[in-house]
Order: sequence, then structure tokens, then C-alpha cells
Amino acid sequence: MADIQVELIKGGLMEVANVDRVRKTYSEDEMERVVDDFITMGYEVLSRGEASIRIRKHGGWGSLGGHALWFLLTVWWTFGIGNIVYALIKRYTGEKVLIKLESRKNENQN
Repeated sequence: MADIQVELIKGGLMEVANVDRVRKTYSEDEMERVVDDFITMGYEVLSRGEASIRIRKHGGWGSLGGHALWFLLTVWWTFGIGNIVYALIKRYTGEKVLIKLESRKNENQN
């Protein structure tokens, strides 16, 4: 997946966030419902601002078959550290989504 670079304003400072998708909402209630839906689907909140929330898909620790394969392929060279690296990669590289609060005025300009 290609990362999308989005500029966010947090506390008066401009920040660039790399995300895989952007989900636009048009009210605070809608934004909270969308966040609740994503959390129900296994996402976790990374950061929360006034007009945006960044979330990431919780990747788990990897499958049993994946760990077995990594063990068989790397145990002689890494003494099991390959399995730890595989687990961390699966855990922290999930899909990132930016939920952004937009005003109706911005929708008409695009």
C-alpha cells in the first residue's frame, strides 16, 4: 500500500502524517461513530486531535504457521530472534487510517 502524506495542524504546529487511508466525516457525532466502528473492527487509536484521529489496525502477533516457517528458516542464524522480529513486524505494521473532521463549506469547494 502506498502511504498518503497528510498535513495536520496540532496545537498550532503543522505535522505530516503517513496514513494508508483518509476517512472524512462532517460532524463530531459522525466522527465518534466512525471511530467506534473502527475500534470494534480491531483498530487502536494512535493519536487524537481536535479535528482528526489517527488509528491503526491491530495486527496481532502473527500466525502459528508464520512463526513455524520463520523458525524453520531462521533458527540456525538468529537463535529464535527471527520469530521475535516477525511478531513485532506483524504487531506494529497494520493499516493506518486518518479520520478527519471536515466542514460542509470545504466539501463544496473541492
